[in-house]
Amino acid sequence: MLPNISSKLLQAFVALADCRHFTRAAERCHLSQSAFSAVIRKLEIALGARLVERDTRNVTLTVEGEMFVEVARGLLADMEAAFGNMSDYVARRKGRVAIAALPSLAAHGLPAVIAEYRASYPGVSVQLHDALSDQCLNLLRQGKVDLAITAPSARLAEFETRSLCSDPFYLVCRRDHRLARKRRVLLPDLAGCELIHLAKSTSVRQHVELLTQGIAVRDSGLEVEHLATVAGLVEQGLGVALVPALTLFQFKKLDLIAVPLAAGQPERPILLATQRSLSVAAQGMLELIELRLGSSVVGG
Repeated sequence: MLPNISSKLLQAFVALADCRHFTRAAERCHLSQSAFSAVIRKLEIALGARLVERDTRNVTLTVEGEMFVEVARGLLADMEAAFGNMSDYVARRKGRVAIAALPSLAAHGLPAVIAEYRASYPGVSVQLHDALSDQCLNLLRQGKVDLAITAPSARLAEFETRSLCSDPFYLVCRRDHRLARKRRVLLPDLAGCELIHLAKSTSVRQHVELLTQGIAVRDSGLEVEHLATVAGLVEQGLGVALVPALTLFQFKKLDLIAVPLAAGQPERPILLATQRSLSVAAQGMLELIELRLGSSVVGG
């Protein structure tokens, strides 16, 4: 069983070892001599050993006292370091934040937030994992990240979630496509269009299938993993694509047109997911993400 020894007792004993005089040691500790003597006696009782030899002039440490004073100095140094570290974490001078995010957000939007956060808290390490929705949630479940920015999923039920923004869809096509000059595209307008798809595991693909349900779109036969590949295929006239607003930066370098779907069409919700209470550093990152990226509609 550990003895009940407070830092006050340790500090008093170290002061006595330094001063070798009860009155001066008591003054250093801002105690009366009688109160100081009681503190030293309480420490001796807790340890079950005599620590000092007392006479009218001098204070001498016993063998046990000489041994314990080094222990006391070490304990006080460790406590000071521990409290200093904790203060640094609370003040966000130290710490770690790990984020999992959909590739579209990890590449566009989130980097500016991370840069702003690191400028404010340079001592906090920030880790970013760009991954699809299910992978983001796996990282969160395993405790490898503090928060995930993801799309809706049946696997979200075990996490705490909050809405970050809503991501509307656009038709991306060549300038010579029949729908390129429209201000907005109605879903029935897509009938007969050959769609280039992202992989079935992506939240984009799952949402596109919901949007086009009951619409006589044609399958281009092209299903790819990366948006850059989608852009290249559309540029060559091999089909068109339905993509969310957060991904449009992937298409800007090519001579392509992005036409928004008509108002009222389902949009892809973007969610913030957490699994446990957040550290001070992680909570600060979450708040900054909400401040900079949160809105009812992307770009709204």
